[in-house]
Amino acid sequence: MDEYSCFVDWDKMDVTVQSQDAKDLTCTEFQELKQLARQGYWAKNHSLRAKVYHKLISNIPCRTVTPDANVYRDIVVKIVGKRNSNSLPLPEFVDDSLVPTYCLNAEGIGAVRKIILCIANQFPDISFCPALPSVIALLLHYSKDEAECFEQVCRILACNDPSKRLIDQTFLAFESSCMTFGDLVNKYCQAAHKLMVAVSEDVLEVYSDWQRWLFGELPMAYIARVFDVFLVEGYKVLYRVALAILKFFHKVRAGQPMESDSIQQDIRAFVRDIAKSVSPERLLEKAFAIRLFSRKEIQLLQMANEKALQQKGITVKQKRQNVHLAVHAENFKSEIVSVKEMRDIWSWIPERFALCQPLLLFTTLEHGCSLSRFYSHSEGHEPTLLLIKTTAKEVCGAYLSTDWSERRRGGNKLSFFGTGECFVFRLQPEVERYEWVIIKHPELATSGSEPENHVSPASSTLSSRSLPSDPSDRLSPFLSARHFNLPSKTASMFMAGSSECIIIGGGDGQALYLDADLNHGRTSHCNTFNNQPLCSESFQISVLEVWGFRDTMNG
Repeated sequence: MDEYSCFVDWDKMDVTVQSQDAKDLTCTEFQELKQLARQGYWAKNHSLRAKVYHKLISNIPCRTVTPDANVYRDIVVKIVGKRNSNSLPLPEFVDDSLVPTYCLNAEGIGAVRKIILCIANQFPDISFCPALPSVIALLLHYSKDEAECFEQVCRILACNDPSKRLIDQTFLAFESSCMTFGDLVNKYCQAAHKLMVAVSEDVLEVYSDWQRWLFGELPMAYIARVFDVFLVEGYKVLYRVALAILKFFHKVRAGQPMESDSIQQDIRAFVRDIAKSVSPERLLEKAFAIRLFSRKEIQLLQMANEKALQQKGITVKQKRQNVHLAVHAENFKSEIVSVKEMRDIWSWIPERFALCQPLLLFTTLEHGCSLSRFYSHSEGHEPTLLLIKTTAKEVCGAYLSTDWSERRRGGNKLSFFGTGECFVFRLQPEVERYEWVIIKHPELATSGSEPENHVSPASSTLSSRSLPSDPSDRLSPFLSARHFNLPSKTASMFMAGSSECIIIGGGDGQALYLDADLNHGRTSHCNTFNNQPLCSESFQISVLEVWGFRDTMNG
């Protein structure tokens, strides 16, 4: 059909969606390119898409010495020889069982394996890159020959712009992206996440499939549309589309029995047959309707997850501990929650801490009802988990991201601190997790004997409206300023502590107040939200526990 058709089996392609109308792409402004990519401007013209891909990939900033088409022509005969390309063994950094064909003809299918081997020869630093076969198979559709496809893939792999992440090439990068995706699901797909927790022993194992959904299971017409936008906007697009896939999976399968014994297999099957449920346009529409965190925030979260993995020595592919077995029935004992309830809480916390085991730091049954003892046992631990059981049998709590010693920065005044990973939750009488919010004007709070003097339940002090209109104006809601040597004034405020009380702003208008004697507490609930209150407006504490996170790999 055109000069880019030599590897395509057109009998397997839906040519009815292809238009041969003469088009051209003259714009160079990012915003205009972004809109055209999302709208599918070049999606219906095979030749135009090939030219656009070539233009976009040619503009990727690369290392000075990046293998090109001539290098491929020089090495391919030496590496492949006269062997049958379809039987060539692939390097360990790709999954030999997952090499999509994407409507390629026999020559194209063999070319995928030849190009992978030549890339392995030129990029010895690649240790884990499961997306590579899919990218090569896709780009062969829009390449004049193998050498041109090789050059385009090399440019993607050799990108040296630190702000432009493209394809994971190490296990550390891949695994941290899976953890980051898990964190994003926890935030943006709570209904789907709840289903995953209910049917899977290891949620992170399910989420580790997220790149496979895109670069493996997703049909050709869909991944091509995703790749259109990916080349313009970068890695964040992949998170968006994977989140959208999970949302659609939950919507379509909600209430239905599982089709197999594995939720992983069910999701893979859904993605392979996604055309039965969702069009490519609808998938992208859903993806871009998600009000995702900024690119900078996601990058900071990814860095934190990478750091957590490095500290645990997880830098190469290995058998990962089942994170939901971090709470072992034989060595976990709480007077407030059961093993199952603790595992549910563990499914809510950031993935980098889900690798740890719970460690009891403080309990009123053993250490008494003293706020000073609460602080002394909790300080030095970050993060911590607060659990409360009331005399009315209500159970609630909070995940607290920051060390309580931070409260001393305010001297004797009530000091606000913490990050956006903080949240409050309720387990009894019903399970509910409340999304995080920012305490809007901490400078207005003054210390006093009554917590109500600090934060008025009727005010908008705790409200999702307190978020800045431009997410780039604030630090990542996940991480405290000191993690990245950023100004502390830009950190979000979620916890407050003094010698007289504790205040925790958990989210969805919820705030939790504890008096100094740890016998009494109160909650506030903003009426603009439909959620049920955290617990009774005023309550007596039966038992209070504080749990830390023990790193089982580093003692």
